[in-house]
Amino acid sequence: MARAVIPEAEGILDKPFQVLDKGFVRLVDYMGGDERIVQSARVSYGKGTKSFREDRGLIRYLMRNRHSSPFEQVVLTFHAKMPVFVARQWVRHRTARLNEISGRYSVMQDEFYLPDPQQVSYQSSSNRQGRGETLPEAEAQRIIESMRRRQQEAYAAYEELLDAGVARELSRVNLPLSMYTEWYWQIDLNNLFHFLDLRLDPHAQYEIRKYAEVMFEAAKAVCPLACEAFEDFVLHAETFSRQESAALRMLAAELGADRLEAAAREAGLNERERERFGAKLMQ
Repeated sequence: MARAVIPEAEGILDKPFQVLDKGFVRLVDYMGGDERIVQSARVSYGKGTKSFREDRGLIRYLMRNRHSSPFEQVVLTFHAKMPVFVARQWVRHRTARLNEISGRYSVMQDEFYLPDPQQVSYQSSSNRQGRGETLPEAEAQRIIESMRRRQQEAYAAYEELLDAGVARELSRVNLPLSMYTEWYWQIDLNNLFHFLDLRLDPHAQYEIRKYAEVMFEAAKAVCPLACEAFEDFVLHAETFSRQESAALRMLAAELGADRLEAAAREAGLNERERERFGAKLMQ
C-alpha cells in the first residue's frame, strides 16, 4: 500500500510553529490518515461502503463506542522545543516514543523560558496545583526580571564549570527547569487524543496547553474527520455519574419527548443521533 499523502498535512510538514517565547512544534512525519482508520476498521467490520459521508459516519461510530484500535494505525512524529518543566509533565504520557537532546553530549544553549506578565499569578486558593489571580503588572515585571537574573547566573556558573573542564553531565546539574530542551516525539493517534484530552483541559498548566493546541491543529491537517469526532465525543463532551444520569432522566420526563426532540434538532443532531439522545434520557 502506498504511503498516504494528505495535501493539508504536506502543507505544514517541517514548518515550525512558535510556542511560548522560544519554543516550537513542527510535524516532521506522519503515517496514515482518516482513510487508514476506515480501512483498518473495515478489516473487522467488513467491506461496507466508501463514500465520504459513510467514512465520516464510521469514524464517528468508532469514536463514540470507544473502538480505539483503528486510530492506532495513524502515527505522527513531532519535533518540539519546550522548557524542561513542560517536558517533565509531557513525558508522563508514556505511550509515545521520544529522543531528547542530551546534556551529557551537548552543551546546553543559553535559552530560558520567561512568562508573559499576564501569566504571572498568585497561587490558587482552591487548586493546589494551579494559578489564581494575576499579579499587578509592575509586580509581575519585577518578578520576571528577577527570574531573568537568576537564569543568567545559573548559566554563567554552568559555563564556568565547563571552562574548568568539569564533565558536561555534572556541569549541567544546577541548571533550572526553565531551560529549553528539544525532542522528537512519535505517537499514534489514539494515544495523542488521550494526551490532548488531558492537556487541552482548562485545568492543565497554561504552558503545556499552548503546545497541545498547536499539536491538535497539526493532527487536524492529517485526520480532520477523526479530530472532528474527537472534539464531539471526547474533548467537548461530558460524562455523568449514575446519580447524575438519574437526575437528568427525571428532568427529561418532566419536559417530555417532544421538547427533547426539538432541543436535539436545534442542537444539530441528525435523526439517528436524536434517537440515541432520546434513548439515553427517556429510558
